[in-house]
Amino acid sequence: MKEKIENLYNKDNNSAYKTLLDLEVITTESNELYSYFDLLLKMLNDKRTFIRVRGFRLICCLAKWDTKNKINDNIDIILKELDDEKGTSVRQCLEKLNQILIYKIELTDIIASKLRNLELSKYKESMQSLIKNDLEHILEYL
Repeated sequence: MKEKIENLYNKDNNSAYKTLLDLEVITTESNELYSYFDLLLKMLNDKRTFIRVRGFRLICCLAKWDTKNKINDNIDIILKELDDEKGTSVRQCLEKLNQILIYKIELTDIIASKLRNLELSKYKESMQSLIKNDLEHILEYL
């Protein structure tokens, strides 16, 4: 498992992305990745956007297994990734955020507040409308 997490840093984006998808599947079936939560959280501090997004996505997938409330304890750090300068990265994160919303109902207000206050003006107009649609889709179910 540790090797798979290390492969998330691989400069070969195709290999790293395949590993990400494999790990996301694993999280649907078991809590095997949960013991590596702190390593995933550390990914959110990486200077490279794609590394942060991978960490964010996997943390979201672990919400189902978060018996120690590590997501709750680090929600501000986790949600900070939604402020990324790259709109495509934000959209990838928004796509997985529903996992936290499903399994961590107690975080709904914090997440909803963050979503309502995202600053979209830094993105191109075409990206703004896509992110806005993503946000509306999420918020309509809260």
